[in-house]
Amino acid sequence: QVQLVESGGGLVQPGGSLRLSCAASGSIFNIYAMGWYRQAPGKQREWVATITSGGTTNYADSVKGRFTISRDNAENTGYLQMNSLKPEDTAVYYCNADIITPYGPRDDYWGQGTQVTVSS
Repeated sequence: QVQLVESGGGLVQPGGSLRLSCAASGSIFNIYAMGWYRQAPGKQREWVATITSGGTTNYADSVKGRFTISRDNAENTGYLQMNSLKPEDTAVYYCNADIITPYGPRDDYWGQGTQVTVSS
């Protein structure tokens, strides 16, 4: 059983910063790509950023230059540092990871989401 648990969301003023964490636990053999997605009220879930197991990163244009994705492979944890936050960044943020377990197939896992609200 694999679980992803996000933390670090909250209320922040425009221009502020937050750091999200995504901790993977359970029977994990290897974690390939890790990513962050977000879903604002009334909108579809959208991709935010991805980091490969080798550390290659990619970002949506809307967050490029403001957000930084990283990971600690030894701790099976991913991070999303969000700076210069804007009201339009308000959303539920979800962690995603491509994981292979010792006894099962490679699969896609999701966390439960953490709310980020940017408001004055």
